[in-house]
Amino acid sequence: MSIARFSFNQATAQGWPLPDVVAGCVAAGVPGIGLWREPVAEYGLARSAKLVRDAGLAVTSLCRGGFFCADDWWAENLRAIEEAAALGAPELVLVSGGLPPGSRDIDGARRRVADAIGELAPHAEAAGVRLAIEPLHPMFAADRCVIATLGQALDIAERFDPTVVGVVVDAYHVWWDDTVYEQIARAGEWIAAFQVCDWVTPLPEGVLLGRALPGDGCIELRRLREAVDAAGYAGPIEVEVFSAEVWARPGAQVLDAAIAGYLRHVV
Repeated sequence: MSIARFSFNQATAQGWPLPDVVAGCVAAGVPGIGLWREPVAEYGLARSAKLVRDAGLAVTSLCRGGFFCADDWWAENLRAIEEAAALGAPELVLVSGGLPPGSRDIDGARRRVADAIGELAPHAEAAGVRLAIEPLHPMFAADRCVIATLGQALDIAERFDPTVVGVVVDAYHVWWDDTVYEQIARAGEWIAAFQVCDWVTPLPEGVLLGRALPGDGCIELRRLREAVDAAGYAGPIEVEVFSAEVWARPGAQVLDAAIAGYLRHVV
């Protein structure tokens, strides 16, 4: 088995400084890294781009744009597109945002997401960055992401050229859906990114950190990987985990465990 498609999303080892993440990936023979805007900004955009480029790592995605109900969504997403281009990230992951304050109109919020992506798409295309719509589990619909299924994400993405707008298949968010394999087959060339982690119970308070390294939960990760492969996706596979227990461990140990779980349960 090989780690040729493996990418380490830096959120998996939160608190591990970017230079150390990069050095760890190089030492482990990892070919790709997923970056987040906040730690990149902390280290400096130009410095981050040079660091990763000089290390020979491919930036597989940048998280995140979206949150289209925020007052500054337009300027913030233009900045995110520019940052992705500067880093050489082919995909900017979009988390759409939840309901506007005081609103109960989820259909209207979803229409707003589609309209906003339509406004951003020409700018992303000009920058050579694909907008990657990530559906989140329905428990996040109110506050984080009104796009709750892969089918809903595709309903938007299919309006655009797949080189400009695509979708993210994140195991944590889609594994529960009884239509997910049908939707993955439908997605085809619109699959922009594939992310893996595992689902553990009981979920922690706040639910955001209820993830685990591959193999430590209940998701059929290999089945999902086989499905995205069958749909024509041959790109990177990012391990992305939000977990207080994982974050408490040394970064190098987390990376080693992520690789081991990936080899055993994903490929």
